[in-house]
Amino acid sequence: MIKSSPAKSPGKITVRDFYESFKDSLQLEIIGGKKGLDRAIPEPSVNRPSLAITGYFKNFAFNRIQLFGAGEAAYLKDQPIARRSKIIEAIIKQNIPCVVVSRSLYPSQTTLALFDKFDVPTFTTSLSSRKFTAQATVLLESKFAPRTLIHGTLIDIKGIGTLICGVSGIGKSECALALIERGHSLVADDVTYCERINGRIFGRSNDLNRGYMECRGIGIINVAELFGIKCVRLESSVDLIVNFVDWKPGMTEERTGLEHHYSEVLDVKIPHIEIPVRPGRDMARLVEVAAMVQALRAMGHDSAKELNDRLIAHMTKNSEK
Repeated sequence: MIKSSPAKSPGKITVRDFYESFKDSLQLEIIGGKKGLDRAIPEPSVNRPSLAITGYFKNFAFNRIQLFGAGEAAYLKDQPIARRSKIIEAIIKQNIPCVVVSRSLYPSQTTLALFDKFDVPTFTTSLSSRKFTAQATVLLESKFAPRTLIHGTLIDIKGIGTLICGVSGIGKSECALALIERGHSLVADDVTYCERINGRIFGRSNDLNRGYMECRGIGIINVAELFGIKCVRLESSVDLIVNFVDWKPGMTEERTGLEHHYSEVLDVKIPHIEIPVRPGRDMARLVEVAAMVQALRAMGHDSAKELNDRLIAHMTKNSEK
């Protein structure tokens, strides 16, 4: 069994966290309401308040980031100051988290003063409304994703994220090192941080020790400096879990591969195999082949099933003679 921590989901994030995490990628500049940066963003999405600025608030998605684009800006500009202030106050009273204005458009002084008065964080972005919505939604989904950590080493083997698990000292890092020598990439050593996005599990390392490995008898090594930057990846999907177990005389070992086993990570089933560890076995080679077998299965080719079908067909043909 793999060891994982209880699943966690942030549930909500603050506007401050959103701004500090994505200000560069979303080209955000704060222009007002700085006292409200600790407001919560309960939903990982963006809302265009097109109907709200006309006074229609039924089904208004107030829990989301409010994006004012060129259309909203033009409509507000055409309204008398008194009408404009009434609209903005009505939107603010819905307890919105924050406001983003696209295309570097700048709100009127009256509008900005109201956002400041009620401590509603206000940002501008040079991105278009479409680009901002697309990028912000992806980033927010990642922020809100359920997550856990698993004690295991994650290696990208030709596009197959392979999580190597097992008890401490069984040889996970040594196997990973041999795989890296063969040109595969390290994602995380010993502890893998996993999150579920769109029904798939993705793993990464802690930012502090990314690219470093602990090798017993040697110590800490820098993978990028020893093997090149191509041998380190920031993130990978988790497509296969390989669990190392101590070999014992008489233990049952998989011989055919006809039975498929799975482990659940954040309610997602991931193919899972166990490989007994004993002297003389090339564990790195076995893990590499297991990853390639999983790649073939993902493309619809199951070697064990294909051979079994051939044997059944052969026996059926002989029995008819």
